[in-house]
This record gives sequence, structure tokens and C-alpha cells, in this order.
Amino acid sequence: MRSENPRPSDLLIIFTRYPEPGKSKTRLIPALGPQGAADLHQRMVEYTLFRAKRLITSSGVCLEIRFADCKEDCIRNWLGPDIRCGPQGSGDIGQRMERAFGEAFQTGMERVMIVGTDIPGMTEDFVRKALAALTDSDVVLGPARDGGYYLIGLRRPTGQLFEGIPWGTDQVLEKTLNVARNLQLRVSLLDPLEDVDRPEDLPVWERFVKGKFPLISIITPALNEEENIAACLASTRNAPNVERIVVDGGSKDRTREIALACGAKVVSGATGRARQMNAGAESAAGDLLLFLHADTRLPEGFAETVRSTLTFPAIVAGAFEFRLDISSSGLRFIERAANWRSRRLQLPYGDQAIFTRAPLFREVGGYRDMPIMEDFEFIQRLKKKGRIFTAPLPAITSARRWEKLGTWNATLMNYGIVIAYYLGISPARIHRYARRERE
Repeated sequence: MRSENPRPSDLLIIFTRYPEPGKSKTRLIPALGPQGAADLHQRMVEYTLFRAKRLITSSGVCLEIRFADCKEDCIRNWLGPDIRCGPQGSGDIGQRMERAFGEAFQTGMERVMIVGTDIPGMTEDFVRKALAALTDSDVVLGPARDGGYYLIGLRRPTGQLFEGIPWGTDQVLEKTLNVARNLQLRVSLLDPLEDVDRPEDLPVWERFVKGKFPLISIITPALNEEENIAACLASTRNAPNVERIVVDGGSKDRTREIALACGAKVVSGATGRARQMNAGAESAAGDLLLFLHADTRLPEGFAETVRSTLTFPAIVAGAFEFRLDISSSGLRFIERAANWRSRRLQLPYGDQAIFTRAPLFREVGGYRDMPIMEDFEFIQRLKKKGRIFTAPLPAITSARRWEKLGTWNATLMNYGIVIAYYLGISPARIHRYARRERE
């Protein structure tokens, strides 16, 4: 009798490495510098993983990451603890692929594919075509225009296929086809695609990815946030074509180390949320900017929401619904009031993850150098340019302020701060009052 839930028998393996400056995409360093090359490598891996996750959701294919030259903890901190992963091991690329195939077939897999991460044109449809081809063929190859291949799929161990291949040259595909022919293997070829490996290849990335997935720069100001920063950054991983920038304001704890371990770019900024966010925006390469507090977590699908929202010319900025990470009747009332304000008055606050277009951010002058109310003032200026949209997805914020001060004391203080600002009391004076009350 056939099982109602058969065990998946198809496996997609992604070969990659940790995005370490000086070791990632080294042939791009002359054009981008060590950090720029590592940043691009990171975005390409996350883009590939995003595509792969869409595939496994729709078709049940298993997914595995095989990494080189790093510890497993680095990969899990970067890409998440739920991803099956393991080391590529020693040897040249052929020996490492042979090992990965062999171990996969030993676990009972019937169709196994290996892909790289530097082919932005490779969508989930290419993998589906490869799986279909493996029904009748022994080998499927996705030719890269530089003479190599971006995908190889097998339905049984074939170690000889990787012997005598001049890896790293423009003869890899040709030699592999010759070996397959000599082994009397049936081969299917996918459509050829371009890779991104040299400076002259960079327009390929721009052409395939930027138009479909404009780069989002996620900017997180942080100061002594070692308890929150990992969860904050974890909520941003695996989104396609994003860069994560943590602007540290002089932390005395492990905030910087944790952010780096999570794959974020860490820059230093003068203490003060407005100053730190401006510093992050200055170093950002993204077309779109998203400002994320260190004690806030973004929802699943945030990147698609940001991009689709900002395709409407009349919308100049957006934010997510406000939600706290603990529940009570009082806090639910506060959430409803905050979301009413955000939608009806178009006044989201910073803990709702405000996002906008980079050119507009620069046009309006970024955040004012204020110790408090910088998000409120920023949104007021943006409202003069167009509509502020609140997306129907919740950003989850720590309720630590309400827990420390008490639900209603914290709420009354928040309203008092806004009223004081409207009455013309200086932000510096308001900040001194708020800090005294919180202490």
C-alpha cells in the first residue's frame, strides 16, 4: 500500500561559502573591493536561497547547503537554524561534488542536483526542468556561457564524470560532455545562462535582479543590544536582494560581534538613533531603505511588501502594523490605537519599520539630528510628498518598555511626549524627561 505522505526523494544542493571579505568572489575585488565583493556574494546566495525555498514549498524538493572553508555555526547564524547543511570537504570542486552526490544517494535520494549561487538568471523553473529531464536522462547540465555549468543533476552515483576535468577553465562543460559520452550516459542540456564572476559580468546581476528585486538596505541602529540583535537580524534573512547594515553607537557588550556573526555589515556611528540611521543610509547601496529598530522583528514576506508598496508613485513611504511580543488586554488596546493612528493619520512610528525610496530620503534631508521624536518629525516631512502606507503585516516589537514602566504609565508617557512636542517644547528637554522617567 502506498504511503499518503511519501518521503521526498529529490534533493537540491547549493554549493557556497560564507561571505568573508577577501575570500568571497575574489575576481570581483578589483571592481568592488573586498567588502563589496563579499556583500554581493551574500546577496547572490540569499537570492538563490529565496528561489530555492519557493521551489521546495511548491514541489516538496529537499534542500541542503554545502559550505566551504567555514564553521557550520557561521552558516546557521547567517541562513537560519532550520536549513540542512554540511561541509563540502577537501579536494577540488569535482571531488567535493562527487562526495556530495555520493552521500545524497546513500540516504536514499533518487534525483540529486547541485547548483552554484552566481547565476541570477536561474529560476526555480530551471530546477523543475532539470528534475523532469532526469526522468529519462542519466545526467542533466545547465551550461554557463563561460564554458562551465551552473547546474548538474544525476540519478545515480557517477564518480568518473568528475575525473580529468580542468576546473576553473572554459573547457569544463566540453570535457564533461566528452566524459559522459565515453561512459555512455544519456545527457540533457538546459538553456545556457550567464554567471557573475568577473567585473565585466556585473551588468548581468543588475539586469536580472535589480529590475525585479530592487536592493533593500535594512538599517538597524543599535546600542548595547546583544539580547535582541540576533533575533532582529534573523527576521531579515533569506529575503531576496537585501543588505543588512547595523550601525553601532558605541556598544560595550557583544552587539557588534553578534551582528557580524549573523552576516550583517557593521559600521560605527555617533550615538543617537537619528545620527546612526543617517550614517547607515549614507553607507547603503540600496534603492530602497528600511529602518529597523534592534528590538523589532520583521514579518515573513516583508521584502515583497516593501517592493510592491513602493511601486506606486503616490506612496512615498510605508511601515508595518504595530504588534508587541507579549499579550494582554491592555496591550491589545494599545496596538489597536497605534494601528488606527498609523492608518488613519498616516503616522507610523519607528518601531513599525519605516521604509522609503533612497532618493527621496536624501531629497528630504534624512532624519533630523534630534534625541527623540526623530521618526515622528521625519514622517511629517514625508507626508508633504505623498501618501504613507501601513502594510497589513505586523512588525513584532519588544514590550520591554511597557513591562518596565507598566502598561498605562508607558502609554501616558508616550502621549505626553507627543503633546509636549506639539506644544513646542524642545526635543532635548523632552528627551531628558523621558530618560528620567524610564530610569
